Amino acid sequence: MRIGNININKKVFIVAEIGNNHEGSFKLAKKMINKAAAAGVDAVKIQTYTPDTMTIESNNPDFYINDGLWKGRSLYDLYSEAYTPFEWHKELFSYANEIGITLFSSPFDETAVDLLDSLGAPAFKVASFEVVDLPLIKYIARKQKPILMSTGMASLGEIGDAIEAAKSIGNDNILLFHCISSYPAPLTESNLNMIRILQKEFNIQVGLSDHTIGNLASVLATSMGAAAIEKHFTLNRSDGGVDSSFSLEPEEMK
Repeated sequence: MRIGNININKKVFIVAEIGNNHEGSFKLAKKMINKAAAAGVDAVKIQTYTPDTMTIESNNPDFYINDGLWKGRSLYDLYSEAYTPFEWHKELFSYANEIGITLFSSPFDETAVDLLDSLGAPAFKVASFEVVDLPLIKYIARKQKPILMSTGMASLGEIGDAIEAAKSIGNDNILLFHCISSYPAPLTESNLNMIRILQKEFNIQVGLSDHTIGNLASVLATSMGAAAIEKHFTLNRSDGGVDSSFSLEPEEMK
C-alpha cells in the first residue's frame, strides 16, 4: 500500500489527525498542517462533513451525549462547532501540496467522498462510527484508492463485512486501525492485542488509531507490528479545541 509518497510496507505511517481542533478558524487549520508537517509526520488528516450531513437538530434525548468528554451537548451543536467547512478544503489541499505534506480525510457521506476525490485525496479514512455503513464503503471503494478503516464501533463480523464490501467493488487496498472509541481512552483499556487478532483474522495490515493520552500505546503498538499510527494533534491543549484534551502537541508528535 502506498499513500502519497509513503510505502506503508517499508515504514510505520504516522498520521496527525487535526480533527476538530481548528476551533472554526481557517488560519489555525493551515497553521496546524504546517506544524504537523514540521514535526515529521507522514500525513495530516481532516474530517469532511457538515452538521446536516451527520445528524438533525433535535431536543430529543437520543440526540444528546450522555457521558464522557462531551456530556450534555447535543450532537448538532457539537458537530456545528467541530466541522471543517467544505469551502476550506480546496485551499487546505493546495496548501498541503505546496509544503509537501500528504493530506487526506474521513468522509461521512457521498458528497464528501466526491469532494475529496475531486481534490486528489490519495486515500480515504472510514471512521469507527461509519464502518457499518456498507453503501458508503462501497461508494468509497469505487474511487479505487487506499481505504483506512477504524474498528472502534465494530464486531469482528462487522469488520469482515466492511472488508468484503470494499473487495466486492474490486478494491482490496485496505488497512484496519484498531481503535477504542472513547475520548480520551484509558491506557488500561487500550487492548493492543487486538492488533495481532485483526492481523490473524483478516490477513491484512493493521495500525492503531490512538485516543489515549500520551505516546505509550502508540510506541507499544509499533513493537506489535502496527503498520500505521494515528494521533489527534493540537498546537496547545490549553487552547480548548474539541479534541484537544487527548491530542498531542507538536513536540510530543515529533
